[in-house]
Amino acid sequence: MHRYKFVLTRPLQFLPVVFGISLITFILVRLIPGDPARNILGTRATPAAIASIRAQYGLDQPMWLQYVYFLKNLANGEMGKSILYKIDVLKLIVTRIEPTLALVVSSVVLSVLIAVPMAAIAARNAGRAPDHAVRIVSTFGIGFPPFWLGLMLIILFSVELGVLPVSGYGATTGEKLSHLVLPSLTVALSLSTVLTRSLRAAMIEQLKSDVATAARARGMPEGIVFWRHVLPNSLVPTINLLAVNIGWLIGGTVVVESVFALPGMGQLLVRAIFSRDYMVVQGVAMVFACATVLINFIADIVTVAVDPRVKL
Repeated sequence: MHRYKFVLTRPLQFLPVVFGISLITFILVRLIPGDPARNILGTRATPAAIASIRAQYGLDQPMWLQYVYFLKNLANGEMGKSILYKIDVLKLIVTRIEPTLALVVSSVVLSVLIAVPMAAIAARNAGRAPDHAVRIVSTFGIGFPPFWLGLMLIILFSVELGVLPVSGYGATTGEKLSHLVLPSLTVALSLSTVLTRSLRAAMIEQLKSDVATAARARGMPEGIVFWRHVLPNSLVPTINLLAVNIGWLIGGTVVVESVFALPGMGQLLVRAIFSRDYMVVQGVAMVFACATVLINFIADIVTVAVDPRVKL
């Protein structure tokens, strides 16, 4: 169990990270041009009305004092009140978590289902035509931006074939799943290319390892050698890469949710930025940051569990 001692100490290291993220987010949000009060009231708002709104939400206070109030709210499990939606930011975020969480989970699962077979085909045929085909596809896939890929999928499956919905989220479970197909596929096609290249390289290295050679010497069929020894030993670097890219994926939901009009946290963040809703921007950014840190923490635990040689 000594290999898992980092589980007790690592959360303490997250505190300065979260503090730094909160400070950077707070400053950057307030550097956005425009006045939230004027943006809400319109161009014909009177100075008295603008001053009233600013006083109501504490925008007339010095920045350092606003930041102190922000930290105090975080310590109490609150994130302030939305200027645009007129409700608590935390309650607002909770209503938007489901589409974003469903998108992230389905995208990761789909990415793994695409990457593992492609990497296996390439590794077991290294230097031959299937390997070259997989490498070409993965190389081109890295260059396709998600918003362009999403639009192409909409044109193909929604406009031309009419088999999948263009946008939205739906009400029932079946509708939600159908609305998630294209967004998940958009993300998965981008993420799986990176995973495929990493997993392919790890598999090729493991195919030449002493463990694989010893298994073949015992008369073990090549298929069993691959799936019992090569694949498990190839997963460690891929798990870490997947964790890093899930962090990118959480931030990338902003683009994908905007393209497919998913009512998730990414779309909420975009609207909050344009409306200068400081509290919502800060709240969503903090949730994204904490989720990224938590995912990397979980990835470290999985890495130690999978490979007994790893110590953190």
